[in-house]
Parts: sequence; structure tokens; C-alpha cells
Amino acid sequence: MNQPIQRRVFLMTVAASGLTVASSGAFAQALVDEKDGQAVALGYVADAKRVDSKKFPKFAAGQNCANCALYQGKAGDKAGACPLFAGKQVTAAGWCSAWAKKA
Repeated sequence: MNQPIQRRVFLMTVAASGLTVASSGAFAQALVDEKDGQAVALGYVADAKRVDSKKFPKFAAGQNCANCALYQGKAGDKAGACPLFAGKQVTAAGWCSAWAKKA
């Protein structure tokens, strides 16, 4: 009689630990590939130091995804979501032509 209860507790524990892993970001989104069509169209680069300032004259030193209004990562995160690249993350050090100053 004790076995079914132990099995039930075991299964609940496994299910709960699975939810913890899923919510902890173990299944993190992939980073945007610079060769992706949307990335190319927006001039996205994973490192703002590599922005072609002749092609993108609005770029100014110090601009990057981490200080963009669209960036959804937390301060200190190496990458975060951006609504322009649904289902993927941009690097905090990255940049694209849609950059807008964070308020």
C-alpha cells in the first residue's frame, strides 16, 4: 500500500523539477544569426564595434542592444529578447539600425 504513494510522490517531484528546469532558461532561445534575412535588412551585428558607420551614419559610439528601448534583457545579461527578432535573442553588445534610446 505504501508503494503507490511513493510512486505518486516520485512522479510529482519529477514533474515539478522539470518545470523548474524549463522556467530557469535551460531551453534558452537561439541567438540571431547575422546572416538571417531580418538581421541583414536591419544591419544587425552581434558586436557594435563592427558597425559599418559609412553604411549606417546614424550609429554613434556607445549605442548597443543593451541600451536600446527594444531590448528586453535584464541589466547585465549577455543576451536578451528583441521584438524585431521573434523567438530569438540579440547580444547585449549588438546593434541594428532600429536602435532607439532607452527612456
